[in-house]
Amino acid sequence: MRKVVITGVGVASPFGIGWNRWVEGLRSGVSATRRIALFDPDCPYPLAQGAPHGALACRVAAEVPDFEPRDWMEPKELARVARVVPLALCAASQALQSAGLVDLSPDEKRDIGVILGSGGGGFSYAEANFARWFGANEGPISPYAISSAIAGMVTSEISIEFGLRGRSHTISDGCTSASDAFGYALDAIRSGRAETLLCGGADAPITPGTLAAFALMRAVPTIYNDAPERASRPFDTARDGFVLGEGAWIFALESEERALARGATIWGELAGYGTTCEAYHRVALSEPDEGARAMRMALDDAQVAAPDIDYVNLHGTATALNDPLETAAVKMALGDHAFQIPMSATKSQIGHAQGASGAAGVAAALAAMREGFIAPTINLDNAAAECDLDYVPNTSRAANVEIALCNCLGFGSKNAALVLKKGK
Repeated sequence: MRKVVITGVGVASPFGIGWNRWVEGLRSGVSATRRIALFDPDCPYPLAQGAPHGALACRVAAEVPDFEPRDWMEPKELARVARVVPLALCAASQALQSAGLVDLSPDEKRDIGVILGSGGGGFSYAEANFARWFGANEGPISPYAISSAIAGMVTSEISIEFGLRGRSHTISDGCTSASDAFGYALDAIRSGRAETLLCGGADAPITPGTLAAFALMRAVPTIYNDAPERASRPFDTARDGFVLGEGAWIFALESEERALARGATIWGELAGYGTTCEAYHRVALSEPDEGARAMRMALDDAQVAAPDIDYVNLHGTATALNDPLETAAVKMALGDHAFQIPMSATKSQIGHAQGASGAAGVAAALAAMREGFIAPTINLDNAAAECDLDYVPNTSRAANVEIALCNCLGFGSKNAALVLKKGK
């Protein structure tokens, strides 16, 4: 079976642009959650009616700071796409550059595909257009309101921008989207149906409508508007829901043979994937069994056992249901070894980037393997009684990580897990 390796990385995260900003943010243990700046959360908005004075109940998020979309697209084109597109182009460009996939011939471009996970795709573009159409301030709707809203357009825009003529597919599975994209890419390269793929996740879900809906679900925090940096607190007794995040984490994946033949730097190996469905509910969680089974499937696929795992990157949303259930699933999957393995929730620092969150987890695991530290779970002051594992509270920890497990749980009862191995 062919090995699949990571040869390039691109990051546009709530810590900033680039791999170095990503590593610095994780290591420092800072929170990237701030008061929302993309729009005024105190401003009346048609989809926020019912909240006091029209304000949103949750007014904090983890946005990509100092990001200038015009660096990646012409203003005329920006008016035709959602924010997720320039974020994805930014990360894809970095991934191609760091992999040395530049100045490509037409034949080489035909061999490179794009597979990304995105939960909302261009939802923000649709929301803005339909708010004008149906709202109090009626205005013209864009002819691109539909085409730029579909999730598949995220990968299309990357393929178009860089002339990549291999497969161009978006996986949209809610929170597990990026993890499932990695699984799809892993199968494609292993089987020989693809040699090189850009893979990862991109999402930009921070919109008034999304926040209003999640507030009605009681999924986002509403008690930390005056202390944004404290809002995301997975596994803590004072957790109040997930902070919405955004960003793009994109990787160049290749067969090991191709990477070695062209002398590429190997950052790590994508070694295993597992996925299941609880078939229970569109948003609620039930039992840990299927989440545990997905993790065991990933371990089996990677041909490793629980004692081999040095780090677990957790889904860790800071919701009442997710955190104890995920803890139980990890213990079910890893047995007694679960208590000996350090694990952490990246969302405590960067919020929940929805369909891109699995790719953020991969980037955190890759940082652990390459940089020699495990990012912390911040704001973990008092762990909930059911949450009794080593979550690396509040401060990053030096570690030698050779093999990492990345876990995701999603809406619609979906579960996905990945195993990464350190680059040699």
